[in-house]
Amino acid sequence: MVLPDTAEGWFALKKISYVLVMMAAVCCAGAVEAQTSQAPKAAAAAPLQLSSLGQSSTVDPFPPVNPKFFTAASPTVDTVNGFLKTLWGYDSNRIWRVEAIQATPAPGVSKVTVFVSDKGPNAKVQPTAFYVTPDGKHVIAGDAVLSFGLTPFAEPRAILQAKADGASLGAASKDFMLVEFADLQCPHCKDAAAVMEQIAKDFPNARIVYQSFPLVEIHPYAFKAASYGYCVQKQKNDAYLPYAAAVFDAQSALTPETGDATLKNAVTKAGLDAAAIDACAATQATKDTVNASMKLAEDVGVDQTPMLSVNGHMLPLTQIPYETLKTMIAYQAVLDGVTGATTMETRKIPSLGK
Repeated sequence: MVLPDTAEGWFALKKISYVLVMMAAVCCAGAVEAQTSQAPKAAAAAPLQLSSLGQSSTVDPFPPVNPKFFTAASPTVDTVNGFLKTLWGYDSNRIWRVEAIQATPAPGVSKVTVFVSDKGPNAKVQPTAFYVTPDGKHVIAGDAVLSFGLTPFAEPRAILQAKADGASLGAASKDFMLVEFADLQCPHCKDAAAVMEQIAKDFPNARIVYQSFPLVEIHPYAFKAASYGYCVQKQKNDAYLPYAAAVFDAQSALTPETGDATLKNAVTKAGLDAAAIDACAATQATKDTVNASMKLAEDVGVDQTPMLSVNGHMLPLTQIPYETLKTMIAYQAVLDGVTGATTMETRKIPSLGK
């Protein structure tokens, strides 16, 4: 599925995976009023104004903020704005306002309501809501649980810097690391191969890692294909991509009747000895490596393939138009203070206006 590359198209979606946190529009201005009419009034706070990406327009499309809708002790408006800036800051046309941070019947759980729009004429205002957990480290958005805070991707970034061990290309440094989680029997991963090739061209100073995440419940040959892949990589790192391309080209032949021959043929096309790779793939050590890669994916929140981690920020590769994806990657690099990471012109990170 190709998603629309317009603000209105993004808003029309119930949820855009991990990236936009555009939860279902389950509330509106009236709903906020109804849910908070009985809530205790919060202490007087400083006036809350339009949160935006530095737009010059004098038109304010949002309802005025009412302090009575801020009944939760945490998170703060600044923390929510910082979190949303991390997610949405790549889009200089997007504007928003935090309209409510409310206590809920669940101890320590806060409900955050945000109104979102863009700077275009007659732009629609979209209300969206999410829940912040008592420890302030996660949000529940629709059916997704996401990291929360001013630097929500720091933890998965550190984990991947320490443990991602797939075939790699590009920079030796892990400061700007793109990790693709893929399944060699997954049709969408086959489609994503061209996307990854273009990313490598557009971000020559990135370190790109190809990490195995075989979806064994639905792809019976994915685990063995991943095992072969690790053995190919172990023998010759640069042979991995030709091997993967050969597997993708013959993906329909990954069947009980022809699967083994297909994998061996892919190894041969990559220039390696098929018998040696087959023997390596059968060892417990290789199987343990594949299992560890699967656990790594789960530990950093990957639940589908193909998924691209950009310094810990998970982006579904085949669900975002490429120009948008490229902008998001470049923006994350700027957020993380990476220099010389892209051939694109790096724009200054906009600040949230007060």
